[in-house]
Parts: sequence; C-alpha cells; structure tokens
Amino acid sequence: MIAHADTIPPARHPLIAWILRWILTTNHKEIGTLYLCFSFLMFIAGGAMAMVFRLELAQPGLQYLGADFYNQMVTLHGLIMVFGAVMPAFVGLANWMIPLMIGAPDMALPRLNNFSFWILPFAFAMLLSSLFMPGGAPNFGWTLYAPLSTTYGPPSTDYLIFGVHLMGISSILGAINIIVTIFNLRAPGMTLMKMPLFVWTWLITAFLLIMVMPVLAGAVTMMLTDRHFGTSFFSAAGGGDPVMFQHVFWFFGHPEVYIMILPGFGIASQIIPTFARKKLFGYNSMVYATASIAFLSFIVWGHHMFTTGMPLVAELFFMYMTMLIAVPTGVKVFNWVATMWRGAMTFETPMLFAVGFVVMFTIGGFSGLMLAIVPADFQYHDTYFVVAHLH
Repeated sequence: MIAHADTIPPARHPLIAWILRWILTTNHKEIGTLYLCFSFLMFIAGGAMAMVFRLELAQPGLQYLGADFYNQMVTLHGLIMVFGAVMPAFVGLANWMIPLMIGAPDMALPRLNNFSFWILPFAFAMLLSSLFMPGGAPNFGWTLYAPLSTTYGPPSTDYLIFGVHLMGISSILGAINIIVTIFNLRAPGMTLMKMPLFVWTWLITAFLLIMVMPVLAGAVTMMLTDRHFGTSFFSAAGGGDPVMFQHVFWFFGHPEVYIMILPGFGIASQIIPTFARKKLFGYNSMVYATASIAFLSFIVWGHHMFTTGMPLVAELFFMYMTMLIAVPTGVKVFNWVATMWRGAMTFETPMLFAVGFVVMFTIGGFSGLMLAIVPADFQYHDTYFVVAHLH
C-alpha cells in the first residue's frame, strides 16, 4: 500500500520531520514558496554568469576567460535564466495565487504539483554538473544550433539534452495542473470572464506550454540521435538540413518568450488597477489581446531566421505577422495607461515596478517592431541590439 503524504509516520528527529514535510508537501503555498526559492537560487547562478560577461567585455580582447569558457557561460546563462529563473518564478506565483484568486482550496492535483517541482533541482544539477566534465559545458549558445551542438558538441551535451527533457516534463505537468485547477475548481459564480487577469494570463500560458514543450523535446531528441544513432536530421552530408533545426527550435522558442512575458502582463494588470484605485480599463479587450498574442506567437518564428535565405514571400509573411502582434500588445499598453489615467494613484513599491515594467516593455515592443522589418533586421542580426531587445 502506498502511504499518503499525510499518513507518513512521524520522523524521530524534528529536523528530519521538518525536511520531510517540505519534501513531501502538497500545500500549494508551500510548493509556490519552493518554486520561488529555487528560482532565486537559479537567478543568482545565472546572474553570476552575466557578471562574468560584463567583467570580460569591460575591455576589448580576452582578459580573464578563454573564448571557449565564455561560450560555455553563454549557454548555461541562457538556459538557467529562461528555464531556471523566470519560468519557475512565475509558476511559483501561479501556485501561490491562482487557488486564492479563484476560491479554490488548493491546486487540483496536489501530488503532481509536488512532483513537477522536484524534477527541477535534478534537471539543473545535471545542467550545472556539465561544467566539471571532460570538454567542459556545452559551448554552442542557449539556442543549441546544429551542427555546433550535434557534430561538434562536447560530451556533456548529452547531459544538457537530458536536463532539457526534465525541465520540459516539469513545465508540462505544472501546466496541466494549472489548467485543470482553473477549469474545475473555480468558486460558484466565477465565470471565465470574471476571473482576475493574472489567472487568465496563466491559463493561456499553460496551453502554450503544453503545445510547445514537446517541440523542444523533439528538437533535442533529434540532436541526441544525430550525435549517437547515425541519423542525419541536421547533417547535410546525410541528406538533412542544419536550418531545419532553427525552424524546429524557433517554433518552440518564439511562443516560449511569450510564456515568459504573459504572466508578467497578468501581474501588471493586477497591480496597476490596485494602486490607481480604479477598475482595469477594458477587461474584455485585455483577455482577447492575450489570446491573440498567444495565437500569433505560433506564426512568427521565421523572424529569427530572416538571414538564413528564406524565400521573399516567407520573409514578407513573417514580417507582417510580427508587425501584427504589436497590435494586441499595444492594446495592453494603452489599457494600462488608461487605467492609470485620472486614477487616485499612490506609488508604493509594487506600483513603481509596474510603471517601470510598462515603460520598459514599450521600449521592448518598439525595438521588436524595428527587428520585424526584414531589410533592417539584416543589419541588426547578430548584434547586441537583438540581445537588448530580448532582455
């Protein structure tokens, strides 16, 4: 018989009892706290790597690092910040807030919730352990481009692939839990169009996660079979195509950047009405704009690949679709500003952050519009302008 978490016999030592309680907890607030603490640790690790970049780039030439080690840091920094810092932070907030916001007693699948968290420390232990392996950590950048990652990747690349699979499993399980909770555990009378916007943004984000994480899993599995099982998915010598890797990766990667920002939209949409002492301006349009952004995120991946020699008609399609995504994004910015307009605003810390977010995000949106223009993108491609836009 499998014992339930609440029927496990008490440990003799209070410290062991305390550790076991945290390891086996099914309480959504405690799991949310675990996610937030883990995210903070990963933020410190990824941030230390960013500090290494700043130190190295303070002067021209190489001062402190070999070029290879610098590239290893770039790979780990990107993966840790995206999958270890940003996403778990938002999942932690979702765990904390969604049940409270919809009047649910807990998440719908509490033990799955526990499991989806505990996968993560193992995934990132594998990723970080690659630093201490022969040949060092993977050195081909967080985008894992073939053939650098397939033909030329160091042996530790296989650990990276397994770590990415574990992160993906964690994300998918967490997303399933969030969807089931929102659909099945809302308080009586709370219709979908009465939900707080944070809950809406997370519902849409969860669907995005379920749709795109298997695509990343497919990309890294093809990497694995190219490396060890004689396939040629990304090898031109065997009839494959390295550019196909970019198509598969960015079909995951573009919705992924919206997975990282949509919960942030939700947070801004809760904080701004609270500190403006006003209802959110245009609630319905905010919901539709969020859904539109999610839909359009699937048909803009080619804007990462304007310089790969795609046909003109494809470049035009991706250019227009990318410009179109600025419309629902602009709707959100205007609604936030309209919410603040003539509100009884007070500038406590959350509001200062939220206003800063609106300004920063608007700059990010404008630089995105610039990058969407094909001939301009030819000039910006592979420059720090793109890095700045993403960050």
